[in-house]
Amino acid sequence: MWTVLRKDLTIELRTREIVTTAGFFGVLVALLASVAYATGPSTTIRVAPGTLWLSVAFASVLALGRTWQREREDSCFVGLLTAPLPRGALFLGKAAGVFLFVTAIELVVLPVVALVLHVELLVVGPQVALLLMLGTIGVAAMGTLFGAMTVRTRARDLALATVLFPLLSPTLISGVAATRELLQGATLAEVSDYIILLLVFDVIALLGGLTMFGSLVDE
Repeated sequence: MWTVLRKDLTIELRTREIVTTAGFFGVLVALLASVAYATGPSTTIRVAPGTLWLSVAFASVLALGRTWQREREDSCFVGLLTAPLPRGALFLGKAAGVFLFVTAIELVVLPVVALVLHVELLVVGPQVALLLMLGTIGVAAMGTLFGAMTVRTRARDLALATVLFPLLSPTLISGVAATRELLQGATLAEVSDYIILLLVFDVIALLGGLTMFGSLVDE
């Protein structure tokens, strides 16, 4: 796992293409939302949660597509499969890399959303960061699993987005709803149901990835 993760991090530190490209896209979505809607307290509650989570979702798909595109080039994916690595370790290494990439993107997008939509980040920032972390775990695990499945297809980016977004809907809906409640003054205890849903999705995504990843990549 650490070998695969170190490889992905080393490539990203040299190129900086995933975080830069996907981060710019996430910021652009936030800026467009701030221009499209009139600002104000009610607008913040209605628009900010969806803007934040949609920015992260679309940026995550870009990051997932690019991290698997690297493996497709020069038959690197074949090299990974023939290396003496357990399939579970390969899955966890790729998922951990995606998690770190998306987290870096969120560190850029969250302050931008807070700035342009007038969110009191010092008040709700830690709670929203917790929700994003839980959501990112599920996105990284599920995205890694289906990224491996679509990496060999011709229209891989389209196929990945088509398959992934419906599967991520429980995470996105729970994240948006919980963020909205937090912006309205709710505490973490009051949004515990949404947090439980995020945790359940994370467990399912991780267990599903560890169980199915080997059979998907071997075929």
